[in-house]
Amino acid sequence: MKRSRGATALLTLAAALAAISVFLPLWWVFVSSTRPGNTYVDYMAPLSWMAFVPVAGDATNYEALLSGPFLVGLFNSFLVAGLTILFGLAIAIPAGYALATMEFRGRGLVFSFVILVAMIPFDAVAIPLSGLFQGWGLTDSYAGLVLPALANGFAIFVLRQFFMGIPSELMDAAEVDGLGRFGTLWRITLPLSKPALIGAGMMLFLSQWQAYLWPLLIGTSPERQLAPIALANLSTLFTVDLGQILAGSFVLSIIPMVLLLFFQKQYTESLSTTGLKG
Repeated sequence: MKRSRGATALLTLAAALAAISVFLPLWWVFVSSTRPGNTYVDYMAPLSWMAFVPVAGDATNYEALLSGPFLVGLFNSFLVAGLTILFGLAIAIPAGYALATMEFRGRGLVFSFVILVAMIPFDAVAIPLSGLFQGWGLTDSYAGLVLPALANGFAIFVLRQFFMGIPSELMDAAEVDGLGRFGTLWRITLPLSKPALIGAGMMLFLSQWQAYLWPLLIGTSPERQLAPIALANLSTLFTVDLGQILAGSFVLSIIPMVLLLFFQKQYTESLSTTGLKG
């Protein structure tokens, strides 16, 4: 019992240190973003404990940030991420369902191909792909921003693994009752798959929310710029307002954190099922 309590205390301490190491930089960004202009540097050389205390601050940076191009970029990021989730799930759901429930020749090969493609870094193909999109006339368009992120192999993988965990007897009984494959998917499988749908949706959201290279290559105009590009444009050749940049960085960081915290249970449950069946 003593050894068990000691191990529990050690693990709790390790978890607390890990949480602090993750939270502290974000807290510093927030505190620094409340200080006008570049005045946060007054507490950095040398480093002072006041750098982590939100005193003598205000919302000037946030007011300036949200009254400029960054607000348009934030709206575009939500729009592009929302469209990616909607159409990405429309592709991932039937793909995952077919790979999980349908017996056909080469199914394992198709699934392996999906995983292999998903593991290729997108940046490795972004430059040649941008040339194709320019030839197709998809530059400076929402379609050009959304299309490359739709076929997400990891989202297909998560859904496929979750679908395989649903008892086959349940789906067989639904088909015997005359629902058919589409009816079984719509009325039986999807209502049971809320955690997997949220997990796959979060993967699609994060893939777009943190995108930088592709929106930069696709050459979007200010009206269609995503938030990371609008944030980078705050730094110019002649002026660098680090207060606004820190405020924008905090906004872009906190939004996915809040979503992950809100859907933590479903997201964790979706990931916990990915290794149950092969």
